Amino acid sequence: MLTAFTFPGQGAQQPGMLQGWPDHGVFNQVQEEAESLLAQPLSDLDSADALRHSRNVQLALLISGVAWARWLRHQGITADYVMGLSIGAYAAAVIADSLSFADAIRLVRLRGELMQQAFPQGYGMLALVGASLDCVERSVAQLQAQQQPVWLANLNAGNQWVLAGRTDALQAAATLVQQQESCAARLLEVSVPSHCPLLQEPAAALQQAVASVEFSPPRCAYISAARARVIRKAEDIADDLAWNMARQVRWHAASQMLVERGIERVLEMPPGATLTSLFRRLLPQGQCLAVSSQHGFRTES
Repeated sequence: MLTAFTFPGQGAQQPGMLQGWPDHGVFNQVQEEAESLLAQPLSDLDSADALRHSRNVQLALLISGVAWARWLRHQGITADYVMGLSIGAYAAAVIADSLSFADAIRLVRLRGELMQQAFPQGYGMLALVGASLDCVERSVAQLQAQQQPVWLANLNAGNQWVLAGRTDALQAAATLVQQQESCAARLLEVSVPSHCPLLQEPAAALQQAVASVEFSPPRCAYISAARARVIRKAEDIADDLAWNMARQVRWHAASQMLVERGIERVLEMPPGATLTSLFRRLLPQGQCLAVSSQHGFRTES
């Protein structure tokens, strides 16, 4: 059974997401290594207050993704493909054995700090559900012509889009779209404007750190959600990770590509479930499951 592991991005985080793990050596090892590298307990990362900061959110999602994927592998469930949304790409690279967990911790800590420092407040992301792509693109272009800082950041599904930019520009975009088409709009629990040109400078700074890290060719197929294709070269994975914060996410196209390759099972790492819902629309006859904190799977419709 061809299997893909998916790893969620910011917005999926939950207080206590690094607590209550199974009493298993895989989790204990991940916790010990992460706490040693960070010189702090994991409980410092996943409290409600701690998760207000991008650094902690991104580290918590990385650690959770790696721990659960390694546990699945220990249970005999392996990935033929790995794909992460935004910060989830780092966990995907670790599970593909292209990037060491230690180096991922260091890079993600820096990534979160760079993004938070660049935009400490007043910026974020907004999801639109139900609008057409044409309407969203027209509205964004209209606001950009008025010098409003807003961009189309994520193309998640045929009618699900995420905008990035300044908060007032995001709200203006939502209003403009809703004046033309019926749709739902919601600000996400993301405090930075990811996947748009605003993050070019932080990405360039991160790229310098990435250049000092050793990457290996992946042992399973690594999917770039920005390029919507398989990446096989170590240097291309390094580039994907360094710059993905500033690149548009083409999740829908990447997911369709996996379906066309004959994927039969998609497992989403905790604490996510949204990616599972998106995949079920493309793979209704397949197994699209989210790994739960109860040490099993749950189906998302």
